Amino acid sequence: MDIEFKRVNKAFDGRPVLEGFSAVFPEGRVSAITGPSGQGKTTVLRLLSGELKPDSGEISGLSDKRVSMVFQEDRLVGALSVKDNLAMVLPKDRWGAIEPALCALGLEGAAPRQAAKLSGGMRRRVAILRAMLVPFDLLLLDEPFKGLDKALLEICARTIREKAQGKTVVLVTHDEREARLLGAENWIAL
Repeated sequence: MDIEFKRVNKAFDGRPVLEGFSAVFPEGRVSAITGPSGQGKTTVLRLLSGELKPDSGEISGLSDKRVSMVFQEDRLVGALSVKDNLAMVLPKDRWGAIEPALCALGLEGAAPRQAAKLSGGMRRRVAILRAMLVPFDLLLLDEPFKGLDKALLEICARTIREKAQGKTVVLVTHDEREARLLGAENWIAL
């Protein structure tokens, strides 16, 4: 089922961020939300995740969706190892998937390393990987490739395309090239 926003309004401290926002996010497709900073892109993701509720308007098509998200910040537990950061989202019988998944993103040997001691690009890839390992129907990506060089961006985009094939994906980006790499078919400008 498609996800639909109908005349959604959301304000923070009396300041409107979304006013009469309507959009459709087609099931099983990649949608890209673009626009200048401060226009409500992350707010749309927070509404999709259920973290926020609209002040008015209607959002339909979310009730049966399992959601996974890559935030603008990596949100890793710095004191834990890479493996432990990934294991926290997996049942124990799936921990065997961790090492092959790390290798797919060029993170061979990173499993025992403390997350706080990783480079920014490594942390970003671990955050992406963590979102990919969780079973999901809806994947929300808030500027997921921030800080990655072109080669790593392409590797991560390929992994996301493979893992999210047939799933609903919503990408927030300032870079249309990133949306094209993910195969975006639905474009929403804010």
